[in-house]
Amino acid sequence: MRIVISEFISLDGVVQAPGGPDEDTDGGFAHGGWSHPFFEPAVLGGTIADTLANADALLLGRRTWQTMAAAWPARAGDPFADRMNAIPKYVVSDSLDDDELTWTNTIRIPGDAAVDRIRELYEADGGDLLVMGSPTLVRTLLREGLVDELRLMVEPVLLGGGKSIFPADGMRQTLALVGSVTSPTGVHVCTYRPIADAQAQAQAQPSGLPDM
Repeated sequence: MRIVISEFISLDGVVQAPGGPDEDTDGGFAHGGWSHPFFEPAVLGGTIADTLANADALLLGRRTWQTMAAAWPARAGDPFADRMNAIPKYVVSDSLDDDELTWTNTIRIPGDAAVDRIRELYEADGGDLLVMGSPTLVRTLLREGLVDELRLMVEPVLLGGGKSIFPADGMRQTLALVGSVTSPTGVHVCTYRPIADAQAQAQAQPSGLPDM
């Protein structure tokens, strides 16, 4: 399975609480819901729908899973919500009890076993394993070299601080920009892959030149 990260992200690299004021107020964060003014259905909506359509499962941190589990079941009947509700979901958590996993098709991965279990999923056959939000989990995946693609919806706003998906471990990682589109609201949707993966894909594509 490929691990794909999808994030709303500010110009200064913040991913905290894009969806609502009470989503995540850790550290006194007061800008919850900051992504809403920049959403539009064609580019951003299309990007999110395509990303989910290619996923065989979701991989989420505990807080992101709880936020989504409180929202999506009530929206049943909408095609996107129905897909979110039906798709298998893995949540990394030591604190959730099994009787709390009320969102359909959720499997808990204990935190102390997370990297090994995610590697097993990574090496299994299947489509994309999609990560949304979940900054702590994403930092771990990046440190462990378990990310195949970053799809960043870079929004034209500075938030002045908040949670980031990027490790601060001093390790350099070089990525290739393999796709970019700009929404009418000024959001740059950028797709990045590790250099080796991007080069392999480019080599596999036909050149379009006639045989010589």
